[in-house]
Amino acid sequence: MSTSPKKGGKATAAHHAALDRAVAELYPKSGAESLGLSREDFAGILAEIAGKHVPMASATEIHVFCCSLRIEELVLARACAAGHNQAWEAFLLRYREKLFDIATYITKESSAGRELADSMYADLYGTSTRDGQRISKLASYTGRGSLEGWLRTVMAQEHVNRYRRRRRLVSLDEESEEGTQFAAPEREEVVGVDPRVEAATDEAITALPAEDRFVLAAYFLDERTLADIARSLGVHESTISRKLDKLAKSLQKQILANLGRRGMSRRQAQEALQVDVRDLRVSIRERLTQENTHSSFSEKKAEAREEPG
Repeated sequence: MSTSPKKGGKATAAHHAALDRAVAELYPKSGAESLGLSREDFAGILAEIAGKHVPMASATEIHVFCCSLRIEELVLARACAAGHNQAWEAFLLRYREKLFDIATYITKESSAGRELADSMYADLYGTSTRDGQRISKLASYTGRGSLEGWLRTVMAQEHVNRYRRRRRLVSLDEESEEGTQFAAPEREEVVGVDPRVEAATDEAITALPAEDRFVLAAYFLDERTLADIARSLGVHESTISRKLDKLAKSLQKQILANLGRRGMSRRQAQEALQVDVRDLRVSIRERLTQENTHSSFSEKKAEAREEPG
């Protein structure tokens, strides 16, 4: 197993020890063995995810990070990606109807929803290979949010991609029917979003404390309940409710201020914010979820418990 170590052999040894400890605690209750994932497979998955998201963390942070993952959902997704039939059967039993419901909600129409859901099965199962390896979208699930929330995001993006491809093809067909001659297809049309909006949004989100990013991502992206988030952070549900309200207002205020510093008037800035986030070149999910584990309430408590004395 390999992670991106800190400088010095001791730090590397500590990282391995933290991962070994996490594997020892989590593997027996993860259900991995029954789905065909060996202990070594499981250890490799944890090492991969920790190496990507907390490469410079301390041993305590690595352990807390691993324990914060949705292990059972992670194991199910990765076992499916590895081609274990019992895992895929369990996945379909648990998520087939949910996939259809999500797809129908996204497309707003039953038959279109069924088509979208069906098209996702091949991508999720991994029917194609590259260099002898299965290509499954489920291999990119990291367990940092709910699997259902991740599936919702993947399906929404696929729906957007399909719509844009279809719009492009319809446009070309219409021009052909009208006898219009045109050059080779240009790059996909991009909605004109002022780059200052993207820069201001990126700056505002990146400046948020890790805990605030965690709360926003958990509520708006993964659709976790206030009670669930409150339990994760060890606070009362009303605290999360107040925090979300405050964060939404302060984030908008900060973006407006950032736009002002970039030469926009107040009115221009407010109009510029009336944009679909899908048209931003800023990855909202990536920004909100980066390094979320470094300063959450739960981690601080774990660190406090492990401090000597």
